[in-house]
Amino acid sequence: SLYIAAVFPMKGHGGWLGGQGCLPAALMALEDVNKRSDLLIGYKLEIDWRDSQVCALPSDFPGFRDHARAPNSYGFPYFSSLCMAHSPTRLGRMFSRRPHRRLSFFQISYGSSSPALSNRKRFPTFFRTHPSATIHNPTRIKLFQKFEWSRIAIIQEAEEVFTSTGEDLEIKCKEAHIEIVTRQSFLTDPTDAVKNLVRQDARIIVGMFYVAAARRVFCEAYKQNVFGKQYVWLLIGWYEDGWYTVQDKGHNCTTEQMKEALEGHFTTEALMLNQGNQETISGMSSQQFLERYELALAEQNGMNGYRPEGHQEAPLAYDAIWAIALALNKTINTLKEYSMSIEDFTYTNKKIADEIWSAMDATQFLGVSGFVAFSALGDRMSWTLIEQMIEGSYVKIGYYDIETDNLTIYTQAKWTDGKPPQDRTIIVRVHRKVSLSLFAGMCAVAFIGVVWAVGLLVFNWIFRHSRYIQLSHPMCNNIMLIGIILCLVCVCLLGLDGQFVSEFRYAHICQARSWFLTIGFTLSFGAMFSKIWRVHRITTMSKSESKKVESWKLYGMVGAMVLIDAVILTAWQLVDPMKRELEIFPLEDPEMSDEDVKIEPALEHCESKNHAIWLGVMYSYKGLLLIFGIFLAYETRSVKIKQLNDSRLVGMSIYNVVVLCLITAPVTLVIGSQQDATFAFVALAIIFCSFLSMALIFVPKIIELVRRPRERADVRSLMDTITSKEEEERHQRLLAENEDLKKQIAEKEEQIQLLNQKLQER
Repeated sequence: SLYIAAVFPMKGHGGWLGGQGCLPAALMALEDVNKRSDLLIGYKLEIDWRDSQVCALPSDFPGFRDHARAPNSYGFPYFSSLCMAHSPTRLGRMFSRRPHRRLSFFQISYGSSSPALSNRKRFPTFFRTHPSATIHNPTRIKLFQKFEWSRIAIIQEAEEVFTSTGEDLEIKCKEAHIEIVTRQSFLTDPTDAVKNLVRQDARIIVGMFYVAAARRVFCEAYKQNVFGKQYVWLLIGWYEDGWYTVQDKGHNCTTEQMKEALEGHFTTEALMLNQGNQETISGMSSQQFLERYELALAEQNGMNGYRPEGHQEAPLAYDAIWAIALALNKTINTLKEYSMSIEDFTYTNKKIADEIWSAMDATQFLGVSGFVAFSALGDRMSWTLIEQMIEGSYVKIGYYDIETDNLTIYTQAKWTDGKPPQDRTIIVRVHRKVSLSLFAGMCAVAFIGVVWAVGLLVFNWIFRHSRYIQLSHPMCNNIMLIGIILCLVCVCLLGLDGQFVSEFRYAHICQARSWFLTIGFTLSFGAMFSKIWRVHRITTMSKSESKKVESWKLYGMVGAMVLIDAVILTAWQLVDPMKRELEIFPLEDPEMSDEDVKIEPALEHCESKNHAIWLGVMYSYKGLLLIFGIFLAYETRSVKIKQLNDSRLVGMSIYNVVVLCLITAPVTLVIGSQQDATFAFVALAIIFCSFLSMALIFVPKIIELVRRPRERADVRSLMDTITSKEEEERHQRLLAENEDLKKQIAEKEEQIQLLNQKLQER
């Protein structure tokens, strides 16, 4: 007799109890092998099996120790499930350790899928009819590519088989340029892992866990709403039919809730049953095997239609016995050539062990589970079955042949929207743009202002010899008008955004804005500043000073201000140029759309790396200029100019500019994320300042010239038309004394009247 020591997981908790369905198939195979007259001539194959209790080691059983010590035992492979429930590689690790490493133990598994068992250095004599779990990964990659998914997530139970499978999937995804957005692991409670899937916006989810954990995962997925038309789950395909209907203490969801959460998910599983109707090595077709197997189950359990756990893997257990028989048969025939026999086997006989290994490695046959062959790593080569759950039942979608990279589709996948869901939320970036009507309105008003400024320039030129114009220093007025024109042009530049200019041109617009607004402000305010400074300078001269304030000094003052601006702007542009930067806002839902789309608002800004520093420098310089300007305007508030005087009007313009600047600058920093409000506020401030300044300074002159059209040019020195502060104060004192005298006279007249009345009465 040739004994096969075997373990089958029959009882236990929390693991795979596949021995219940696989043991009857193994006993069937043993019976069929022993009936063959052309196999193992002169020998009988027998099996000595034990219940592995899910995770117990075979060395714990007396039967195993008896076989290992028996001097007359023959070389038998060890037939096991490798304790899939808790530690799939415990048995393999035991055989890889000393002293077992020196012994010729051969293991063949019908139920182990851990990729770790493919390590030939650790497990040199391990074979399996159950394909490695990594056989799912090429199929998954193929599905990702077919449905154009390039972003997935993984959630797995913290078991070695799933950990190593997940690592292999990561490698294959990287090779296929598929992003793994997150990989979540859990021991018993999947709540946090499922919540993390939601946080990472995972849509295509690969789940790897045992069936008990699967029920907990999908109960939590139902609670977190991680199901439906936006999500696709890909699970392991070796769960029993109706697995989600089992009620256990691990979850509190109803069957209907579980069914709803699982609708549309895919499974991938190595083919465990020959899909053809041809005769296999046992003389049966796969369908004949199933009929016979179901009869054996009914006879064993006393009921028809009973399907214990592991019944899907039964063909693998059946073919595993045949693989052992064929390998031993070939070994016996080979040993005869060396005048040796299997009876010469000992656990330390390397020659016979090598022959058994070679025979097992070369074994190929058509079994009830399909074509049986082993790779160089001892793994079963197999097709992969793809199924989808539709209305609570699994429907066959197709097969994938990893050897030929051929995906065969039999039934089209069913989608809620008629098309595969997206692998992520589609983020549609929508640029927040200035309202077209607001932009057009402001530009129209600014254009009117430009036309008015040009008209005033013409007016200044035509009446340049008039005394009224000369007294107001027309060249400074012209400079102010040019500055106003630049500021008004900047109104249109401030409204230009992505709806008008390209991303490349936007940087040029940024530079143009800074130059136009800065230089325009300096020219307009600088001209008013120089005029008020001139008035202040003249009124503070002593009588002994007869020297006039020359015009070139005024031009030089404005030129110096412009030069400072040019230096700052040039340095800014060369060292830290402004570019187009996007301010991204929180995602928003589209107004009318059922698609998996989110709106990402974005607003264009002109920014540089040290934008705040440059603005601080510019604001500090302009702030000092504004403070000094308002000081001069206040100091000259009482100055009177004979005939025609615009010093007070210039002062009012300066007040107006200062107040609006002090309001506009900080407010625009606060509302910078509101494009319409920012543009409207800044544009109105510029327009208001410009229009008010032109009105204050030029409207009185126009009215005066209209009233006196024939007034000749009579230009006298401004020194002759301006009274000093002392004269003004003396004049005010005289006026006050005059009023007092008038009051005294009135009082005396009243007294005289009273006296006259008394005289008349007498």
